[in-house]
Amino acid sequence: MITLPLSTERLRLRLFTPDDLDDLHAYQGIPEVARYLYRPPLTRDKCAESLVRRSAGTRWAEDGDDLVVAVCRAQEPGVVGEIVLKLASARARQAEIGWVFHPAHGGQGYAAEAARAVAALAFEAFGVHRLFARLDTRNTGSVRVCERLGMAREAHLVENDLDGDGEWGSEYVYAVRADRWRAEGV
Repeated sequence: MITLPLSTERLRLRLFTPDDLDDLHAYQGIPEVARYLYRPPLTRDKCAESLVRRSAGTRWAEDGDDLVVAVCRAQEPGVVGEIVLKLASARARQAEIGWVFHPAHGGQGYAAEAARAVAALAFEAFGVHRLFARLDTRNTGSVRVCERLGMAREAHLVENDLDGDGEWGSEYVYAVRADRWRAEGV
């Protein structure tokens, strides 16, 4: 069973609420953010629709179930980003992790700090065997987050998907297994 919120040294991770609409749209609606997500920026209406699902949490039982947590600074109001944990394969106990943050809060280590807490949740509470991240090769900030999490680059997929502008994008796949995570004490 998951206990939310989670707290780190500087952050509080919790489920989204309908009150988070303005903060969610503030970063999900930015074209520079959406380009790395291979989709167009989200409209305010699309953000409102996604809040309904996000605030419900997850059962974490079937392929495709996901947990999306709002990342907030511990002593300040507002959502600065999110961490997504998606059950890619229940049978193989594999999960995908991802993050999206408002660019105004970039470069402060929030993504790595929040992702580390959610990765620990994946391994310890959900029993994940392998945690992976897929990211655009141009997204150097996310490459650094993966490396800070002790993930290794396993693949380079060349022109494997179209971004929101219809341009071909290439992706890296980074991953870490539970045994390595525990051994390295990440």
